[in-house]
Parts: sequence; structure tokens; C-alpha cells
Amino acid sequence: MKTIILAGGWGTRLGQHTEWIPKPMVQIGNRPMVWHIMKVYAHFGYRDFIVSTGVKAHIIKEYFLNYEAYSNDFTRDFREGTIEYQDSQSDIDWRVSVIDTGLNSLKGARIKRLEHYLTDEVNMATYGDGLADIDVHDLVTFHQSHGKIVTITGVHPPARFGEISELSGVVTKFSEKPQTSVGLINGGFMVFNRELLDHLSVAEDCDLERGPLKQLSLDGQVMVYKHQGLWECVDHERDLVHLNQLWNSNNAFWKIWS
Repeated sequence: MKTIILAGGWGTRLGQHTEWIPKPMVQIGNRPMVWHIMKVYAHFGYRDFIVSTGVKAHIIKEYFLNYEAYSNDFTRDFREGTIEYQDSQSDIDWRVSVIDTGLNSLKGARIKRLEHYLTDEVNMATYGDGLADIDVHDLVTFHQSHGKIVTITGVHPPARFGEISELSGVVTKFSEKPQTSVGLINGGFMVFNRELLDHLSVAEDCDLERGPLKQLSLDGQVMVYKHQGLWECVDHERDLVHLNQLWNSNNAFWKIWS
């Protein structure tokens, strides 16, 4: 089973952070966000990834091509033509394919353009900007249990504001608004059968949600896995600052690996 990371979009709302790098490559701690997403999947044994790139694809290609150099100090001996990595301990055992699926392709087109890489009957896909403390094994089990074409993960979006309780104008309680107080949205972490590919096209304007998923849902072929844990995505700079604060204070909810 392969996992597609959709990492080809423009990410314009992050401003200066994505002037030189694609959105999934923004740093959380000392690693790009896409690495954090992949670590979640790898924790459950899903280590075969396809990174669907587009905007600034060369940055993602360079990262995985030179992973050891990005992750470790090294000594390069130009006379001997050797490279020695200092204190190098490989922290991943993944298989990563980095595929350019077009500069302006929408998500449906990106998945369709990967069709010949998807040799298994069931595969997964997620967005390159969302993190969760999700049990991926449980998600896959749920998908296999219902026999439909697609499973999406429904998540509670994080609240942006505190919640005030009052009585006759007197504040009785001020607290952080819980995630469970709002409805579910599609948080990525999707599982799909190969049959989904028959509903997609390689045309750049083939979207995933607005076209195929909308129609498949009308046909009763889309199920939702209700994730009751935490989920957050990086849409704005404040989101990136927040996730870095969580990571740096050892409170990263998505760090389910040891």
C-alpha cells in the first residue's frame, strides 16, 4: 500500500515562507512538515510514499536526494572524493518516490497522473499541510470493513478564539474553545480503492473534492472515519508559529512515534 503526499500547491497564504520553498517544506523544528506527516504513517508501518510535487518541485527532490546531508553534519574530502557523515544514524527506512505532477494541476489530476505507480488495490493520500494524532491502522481497517470506494477522515478544526460563558452580562467562564464544539471537515488522511482512478482525469482542472468526491458521495461511495483526536493544518503564519511552539516545548500532539 502506497501513501500519496499531495505537495504540489502554491501555498500563497503563508507569504514569505513559501517565496523560495513549497509549503510542505516549511520547517517544524529542524525538519520540513512533510517529514512529520510521513513519520505518522511510518509509525504504523506504512513506509512506501509518493510525494506529488508541482510548485518548486526541485526543492523537495533535492531534500530527499540529499537527505543524509540535510540531516547530518558531514566532512567532504574533495581530494579523495569521499563524504563522511558525522554521528550518522539513519532515522528512516522509507521508500520515497518524488514525482512532478504538474505546476498547476489540481488534486484529482495529481492522483490520476500517479496511476501507474499505484499497483495495489488500496492506497492512501493526504494533504501536505495537515498533522494529526491519527491511528492510521484503525483508519485502514475501517476502510476495509465497509467496501466503499473512498474513506475520508473527518476532523474537528482547531478553534481560533476563546469561548466566553456569561449570565446577565457577567462573565462566568472564559476558556479555550474545544475542537469538538464545531462540525467535521475533511482533514485528509484518505484511503481509496483503485476504482477511484476511473473517476479522475489527467486534465489540470480535475479537482478531487468538488468533482469526483462530490459525485461519489451522492452515489453512497464515500465514508467518513471520525477522528476524535487532534488535527491542525498550516494555512497562515500563525499556524506555523503555533506548531513550532508545540514541537519545541515537547507538546507536539502528532509526535506519536518514539
